[in-house]
Amino acid sequence: MTTTDPALPEELRHSPIQVIFGPGKLASLGDAARQHGAKHVLLVTDPQIIAAGHAARAISSLEAAGLDVTVFDCVAENPSCHIVHMGAGLAEQEDIDFIVGLGGGSAMDSAKGINLVVTNGDPVQRYWGEGKATEPMLPHIAVPTTAGTGSEAQSFAIITDTENSNQKMACGDRRLPTEGGLRPRVAILDPDLTASQLAYDAAGSTIDAVTHAIESAGSTNRNPTSLALSRAAWSRLDNACEAALGDSPGGEVRASMLMGAHLAGAAIEHSMLGAAHACANPLTARYDITDCITHGFAVGLMLPWVIRFNAEAGENPYEALGQSAETLARRVESLLDRALFSKRLRDHGITPDAIPELAKSAAKQWTAKFNPRPVGPVELAHIYEMAMG
Repeated sequence: MTTTDPALPEELRHSPIQVIFGPGKLASLGDAARQHGAKHVLLVTDPQIIAAGHAARAISSLEAAGLDVTVFDCVAENPSCHIVHMGAGLAEQEDIDFIVGLGGGSAMDSAKGINLVVTNGDPVQRYWGEGKATEPMLPHIAVPTTAGTGSEAQSFAIITDTENSNQKMACGDRRLPTEGGLRPRVAILDPDLTASQLAYDAAGSTIDAVTHAIESAGSTNRNPTSLALSRAAWSRLDNACEAALGDSPGGEVRASMLMGAHLAGAAIEHSMLGAAHACANPLTARYDITDCITHGFAVGLMLPWVIRFNAEAGENPYEALGQSAETLARRVESLLDRALFSKRLRDHGITPDAIPELAKSAAKQWTAKFNPRPVGPVELAHIYEMAMG
C-alpha cells in the first residue's frame, strides 16, 4: 500500500498496513472498519481500557458507522491460550466478521490469537511458529493505547501457554493483510489514547519501545529496510523517551513516542529481536507482575547486559543507530533509573540458583537465534549473572 499522508514518515509510505495517525483519530475507527467490509465487529480490549472510556468511544464510532459490536473485555497481561479460546468462542457464537484490538500489546495479541482460532480452528498452540494457518484471517484493525509493543505493525502474536510452563509462543502469519495474513488492515495511532496510562505502565512501555528499536537494529536478520525503520524509530524515541518518563508528557511527546513505537514494531517485522527478549520472556513467565517485572521492564533490565555481551568481540552491531554500544547500554540504564526501577535482578527477588533454569528456557526462545552473537544456555547464563548485580 502506498500512502501520501504527509503526517507519516517516509519509511511508512509503502507499508502494507494503512496507518491513520493523529490526535482524535479514534473517531475514524467506524468508517475505517466499514470501508474494509465490517458488519459485526468483535472489540477485544481489557477492563482498564473500559474504565478509561476508550472502549466506549470506539463503540460509538463503530455504531455510528452502522456496525454491530460485541465486546470481549477479558484480556489480561501476558494473554493466555485460555483467554484466546474464550474470545474465539464468543466470536463464533456472535458470528463475527471483523475484529478490532484496542489496548496495549496484550489486547492486540489477543485479537490476533482469536483471529487464528476463529478462522483456522483450535487450539491456538497449533500456530506456534510461522505460517501454520492455512485459511485467511478475518480483517482486523489495531488501535494501540500504549507507545510500546508496536504489535499493530506486526504479523505475530505472543501467547502464553499456561499448560506448558507458561511458555511464550510466537504465532505468526506473514501473508499480506489483503491476502489473509495476521497483520491488521489498519493501525490507528491516536496519541490522545496514551494519556490515560498509569505512570508505571507508561514507563514500561517506553522502555519496551526503546528496546525494540535497539534490538531490531542489531539483529542478524537486519536489512536495509529494517535498518531504515530502526533508525527512524530511534530518532523519535531517543528525543522523547526521557520526557515521556516525566510528569504529564505533552501531546507532542506522546505523538513522537507512539510513532516511534510503531516504527520499531515495523522494524521487528522486517528484522527480529535478540537475547534481551529471549532472557526477558522467562522472567515474566516465572515472576511476572507480582514482582513488578512486566515485559517492558524485563527487556529493559536485560538489554544493557546483552548490548555489552554482543560488543565484547570489539564490534558494534548497533552502529546503524549512530552511537557506541556502551553509550546505548548506559542510555537504557538511565531510563531505568529515571523510572525508579532497579537494574539488578537480585533486587526483584531473583536468586543465582534460578539462573540455570532461566538460561535453559531463554535458549528455547525464538528471538535468541537472531542475536548478534550466538547464544546458548551457557552464554545466556553469563548474561543473567551480569544482570544479577
